[in-house]
Amino acid sequence: MAAELTAHALIAKHRPTLDQALEAIRTRAYWSPHPEHPKAYGENGSLDAATGKAAFDALLGNRLDLADQPGIDDWVGDEVSPYGIELGVTYPHADIDVLLPAMKAGQRAWREAGAELRAMVCLEILKRISDRTHQFAHAVMHTSGQAFMMAFQAGGPHAQDRGLEAVAYAYAEQVRTPETAEWTKPQGKRDPLALTKRFTPVPRGLALVIGCNTFPTWNGYPGLFASLATGNAVLVKPHPRAVLPLALTVQIARQVLAETGFDPNLVALAAERPGEGIAKTLATRPEIRIIDYTGSTIFGDWLEANARQAQVYTEKAGVNTVIVHSTDTYKGMLSNLAFSLSLYSGQMCTTPQNLLIPRDGIRTDEGPKTFDEVAADLARAVDGLLGDDARANALLGAIVNPDVKARLEAAAGLGEIALASREISNPEFPDAVVRTPVIVKLDGAKPDDQAAYMSECFGPVSFAVAVDSAADAVELLRRTVREKGAMTVGAYTTDPEVERAIEEVCLEEAAQLSLNLTGGVYVNQTAAFSDFHGSGGNPAANAALTDGAFVANRFRVVEVRREA
Repeated sequence: MAAELTAHALIAKHRPTLDQALEAIRTRAYWSPHPEHPKAYGENGSLDAATGKAAFDALLGNRLDLADQPGIDDWVGDEVSPYGIELGVTYPHADIDVLLPAMKAGQRAWREAGAELRAMVCLEILKRISDRTHQFAHAVMHTSGQAFMMAFQAGGPHAQDRGLEAVAYAYAEQVRTPETAEWTKPQGKRDPLALTKRFTPVPRGLALVIGCNTFPTWNGYPGLFASLATGNAVLVKPHPRAVLPLALTVQIARQVLAETGFDPNLVALAAERPGEGIAKTLATRPEIRIIDYTGSTIFGDWLEANARQAQVYTEKAGVNTVIVHSTDTYKGMLSNLAFSLSLYSGQMCTTPQNLLIPRDGIRTDEGPKTFDEVAADLARAVDGLLGDDARANALLGAIVNPDVKARLEAAAGLGEIALASREISNPEFPDAVVRTPVIVKLDGAKPDDQAAYMSECFGPVSFAVAVDSAADAVELLRRTVREKGAMTVGAYTTDPEVERAIEEVCLEEAAQLSLNLTGGVYVNQTAAFSDFHGSGGNPAANAALTDGAFVANRFRVVEVRREA
């Protein structure tokens, strides 16, 4: 157990931040303790741009030291950056039969620490990650293919915000029940019945985080910190192409746990050999009681069906839809959509795929626009946004893996092309695969076209789908969300009745809706402490980041009662 002074020091250091986070999730107002601008770092122990880059470079070609992790039987790692750099970092490979028992050994002391001290330790881990944001930015960039600024923000402060948000929700749910209660029941003329009751949040057991390739920290931190803050030990199994950011996270977590007097094995890494595929093996181990997963629907469905001993939280895939009915800011609408389609080459679970547009056209502040005109104008907006190669590289990043590139190339054969994808060279990284988005025109009524737009095509691929009417668009939206799921829904309309109909569908089918975005907020971006990412109510995900349901089932409350 950490020395009492250390506990007091942690509480003095981090309790104000936790209190602000608790207030932020109550009000849903904007708040973040993690600066988004790279120049904000470099003081009070944090790495500036140069030292962060040097710290990243120092990792290349070397072992990442987790030498005190039990059960090391090999060193593995073959990550190649989407920008063409072989990272050459190797990680400890664990004998699971040795590691899992070692992870369980520290859970009693971690449980007895209580919700507040656990939250403080988690906040210290996040603070040390924040201090190394510049190093993490390069690690995320060179495993996910995100452009540097996006990797810096999404992989750094935004991911840290989501981790802190999870800690805040976890703390709030654990302290909802008091630690003790004096219970007295009157018995008329007889003496009252009196009991003293103690209530203790107890963890479910070992938690497994199965990382993703595209957003290793942003998608990994909510589950990691929600489980750790509720008393569970956490085993992190990164995606084989994106090990480094989560391995650094584990390294820092283990250091903080050891320095605060807890067992560092409460957080451990499960790196795998090429082709080993240990996720299924780990997911069905009886010791694993919680699983957090982001990735394909196929494997997410498999986890939900087969990891029956665990509470499984999945973020899978969906078909995100935007209804384009009418607008009073046509240029703003086009600009907003162009950015949404282009950001990170559409390699986001929130990027719009289907743009439902009435075949008779739409009303705008520039007069009526036909279906073909809307598709052509959107294509020009994307071309204008990405016309400068330097700007394009900064927005698009690199194609994360060959599967995305293959889907992009195949999409050109699905229908009439409104915008052809083009190759862009990256002078700094000549081996990077950089492609602009493709927009394909489809007919919503044709069965062959339906087969295309009703399947997720992850990557820089969007479909302009002609529909008969606003009512037809709303019903197609309903069917899409119900059958395929959606992480996001967008709509542009100046008609109150159409707006109400769209909103009703999203309420009934549990889909997060953004209406008439024409400025600097985009449908594929969400803010921690305010926006919910996913809803847990449609097939795209069975959980939301982050709400009370995301944390409350990671622990149970056990009661001990005695006669007073």
